[in-house]
Formats: sequence, structure tokens, C-alpha cells
Amino acid sequence: MLGQGFVSAAAIAASVLFILSLGGLSNQEKAKRAVWYGIVGMAVAVFFTAFGPGIGGYWWMIPMIIIGSVIGWYVASRVAMTEMPQLVAALHSFVGLAAVFVAWNADLERRRVMAAQLAGATTEHFSAFAALVATKAPDELMFLQIEVVFAIFIGAVTFTGSVVAFGKLAGKVDGKPNPLPGGHMLNAGAALLCLVLAIAYIGGAGFWTLFILAVLAFFIGWHLIMGIGGADMPVVVSMLNSYSGWAAAAIGFTLSNDLLIVTGALVGSSGAILSYIMCKAMNRNFISVILGGFGAAQRGAAAEIEGEQVAIDAGGVASSLNNANSVIIVPGYGMAVAQAQNAVSELVRKLRSAGKEVRFGIHPVAGRLPGHMNVLLAEAKVPYDIVLEMDEINDDFPKTDVVIVIGSNDIVNPAAQDDPNSPIAGMPVLEVWKSSVVFVCKRGQGTGYSGIENPLFYKENTRMFYGDARESIDSLLSLIE
Repeated sequence: MLGQGFVSAAAIAASVLFILSLGGLSNQEKAKRAVWYGIVGMAVAVFFTAFGPGIGGYWWMIPMIIIGSVIGWYVASRVAMTEMPQLVAALHSFVGLAAVFVAWNADLERRRVMAAQLAGATTEHFSAFAALVATKAPDELMFLQIEVVFAIFIGAVTFTGSVVAFGKLAGKVDGKPNPLPGGHMLNAGAALLCLVLAIAYIGGAGFWTLFILAVLAFFIGWHLIMGIGGADMPVVVSMLNSYSGWAAAAIGFTLSNDLLIVTGALVGSSGAILSYIMCKAMNRNFISVILGGFGAAQRGAAAEIEGEQVAIDAGGVASSLNNANSVIIVPGYGMAVAQAQNAVSELVRKLRSAGKEVRFGIHPVAGRLPGHMNVLLAEAKVPYDIVLEMDEINDDFPKTDVVIVIGSNDIVNPAAQDDPNSPIAGMPVLEVWKSSVVFVCKRGQGTGYSGIENPLFYKENTRMFYGDARESIDSLLSLIE
């Protein structure tokens, strides 16, 4: 058993490692080292917490840690990069559900301690948490109850919201907004009932108030995310990440665990900041998105698209690339699905060897997870200095000979600028249509994840390069001079 001094020192060390990890993730070259900071920090946190003062039950806790670690390793090793967004959503759900269970247990322990004290019994054989509760003054116990309420509410919303996000990202739930009739009023009514139950619980009502409060919060989380469309799912994943952090922080206050408070606050604040940045990048109202589309403008019918999609073969694409001086590649989720990043990397190598300027244009919400495309390109060893963000490259499209769009749809959709009734109206996009010619690698003529038709595919300077993205890019390699 370790002393409290060791545990406190370990908490400080782990907190520093977590901060270094978050800071390093802002830079692609430092990201791998930053991940290791996080791994070591979590290992330190788990070890010193498990063997800290007042902790017992190792006969079942250690096997659970081992089983959980094996399952986590197995799942992570088998999940493809295309499935990473839904894996993140699933992990968020675990944090939320854990917060609910811990908060329920904390209240049961509080009631057990109060019953023991009324009966004149001692708490020397109780758990460390129960012994801590026994020393609290009445006003401190009220704050404990408030912490329990927050943990249950945020945790329950996070759990069901993350489950729905997982379903939408995995294609198991319709990606379109599907709120119930009177949706926002239902959410508001459930939230009001949660407040009434919280007041009743703090006023002395039974455990049943926490159970019903959790059920209502489960509904709110489910209904909020059901009301958000597929185009906003990257923001939703980031937002749920923030929720899971705040749920962890609330439990940290309940358990008087400083490390959990710091870690939860780091995750909650960084997730909220990222969600806000992404909302700005998509021209979305932050409050509207987190409230399931509340206050979103009602739009009319989208403009009709005229013309036809013109196909081209590998020879035609290769001929244009051989004659081009400047090339920009815009990757999207389709590149991830086809696992085409290595073929794209080889194409870039050949084009640059031929003296051509090749760069990548990355939209802030390309893919279904923030930084999704950056991770794939880094995995394929694409040089960091040619991977540019939308704001850095958008002005260069008019001076570009060839643009290759690989599996992207909404982020290159001119309707965002031209059609005020489009569901993505006002969203900043990569203005690829301003280049001399655009080749779109796409499996077929269907719409993208959000179900929005793209006028880019019908423009005179656009050619559709149909087929699996990896096979299509592979077919170009032997034709590049």
C-alpha cells in the first residue's frame, strides 16, 4: 500500500504528462511522442490510484484491469482507420456510463454511512470513500449531492449521445436529423424534470430520484444526437469528447480525486474549444449544434442541378497530370474507406520526382473525425510541409492546373456558396472548381454521407474518375512519366 504523498506526487506527474500530450498533439511531427506521454501518464495514474491508501478488493480489481486492457488492445489493433471515429464515440459512451454508475454508488455509500452514524456504528471498516463521507459536514454533504447530480446528468447524456453517434458513424442509424415531433420542447421538458428531481433529491428524497433523473438524461442524450445531421457529426464527436471530460471531472469532485478533476477538465475544455473551432470552420452556430439543431434556420428547396456527370479513364487523368505543373490533392472519407493513402503517397512521390508541385488541401472537417486525413497521410509518410489547411491553400486553386478530389463531397461542394437553400449554405469549402481541371475519384454517382447533391460533379471542367480510390490511383502510377 502506497502512502498519500506518493499518490499526490504521482497525480502531479500524470497531470503534467497529460498536458504535454495535449500540447504535442497540435503538431504532426510531435504527435507520436505526445501519444506516449499520454500512455505513460495514464499508466502512472492507474497504478498509483489502485495502490493508494484505503483501496482494497484487489482480488477482483486486478483481473478486471487485465481483462479490460486485453480487450482494449484487441479492439484497437483490429479497428481500421476508417472505423476510428465510431471507436472514439464508443469509448466516450463508456466514460459516460462509468460516471453514472460511480455517482449512483457514491449516493448509496452516503446513505449507508448516514444510517451507520444514526445507529451509533463506526465506519472504520467502510471503504475509503465512505470514511471520507463520514467526516463531511452537512453543507459539504449537500455539495456532494450536487456533484452526484451533475455526474449522473452529464454522464447519462454522454452515454446515449455517444451510442447514437456510433450508430450514425457506422451507418447503422440514419445520418439525417430524426428528432421526435416537438423535439426541442421534449428536450426542454425532460431537462426541467431533471432539475425538479435534482432539487427533490438534495431536499432528502430517495434514491429513486437519481434513477429517474438518469433515465431522463439518457433520453436527452439520445434525442439530441438523433436531431443532428451527418454533416455535423465531426463536431458531435468532438462535443461528446468534451461531455465525457466534464463527466469525469464531476466524478473527480465526488471522489475527491484531484487527478480525475484535472484530467476531466483538460478533456472537457479542449473538446469544447475544438468543437467551437470546428463550428466556425463549418459556419455553424455552436449553441445550435450542441442543442441538437435548436435555432437553426429553416431553408427552402435546394436549387436544381443541370447537366451531366462526364466520366474519364486512367489514361485521360494521367495525360493531364503529365502535362501539369501544379497539382492539389483533396482527400476525404472515401480515401480512408478505400485505404488509398499509400497509393496516393506513391503518386505524390512520382509527380514530385518529375518536378511538379504537389500539395494537399485539408478541410477542417474532412473525414468523420478532426484530423482524420492528417493521420492517414502521416501514416503513409506524406511530407508534413505539403499538407496545407483550407485557409492556407484556398487562394491557390485559380493558379492550379489539376485538382484530384479523392472521396470528398460536402467539403468541395460549391452549393455552400451559391445556393442559400442548401443544407450546407455558408459553410467554408475548398474552392476546387476554380482550378483548370478537377478529377473526382468516386465509386459511383450517389451522394455523400450527408445526402447532399454536389454541383461540382456537373461542372464543365470536372471529370469523374469512377471506381475504388485505391485501384484508381494504382492505375495511374504506371502511366505517370
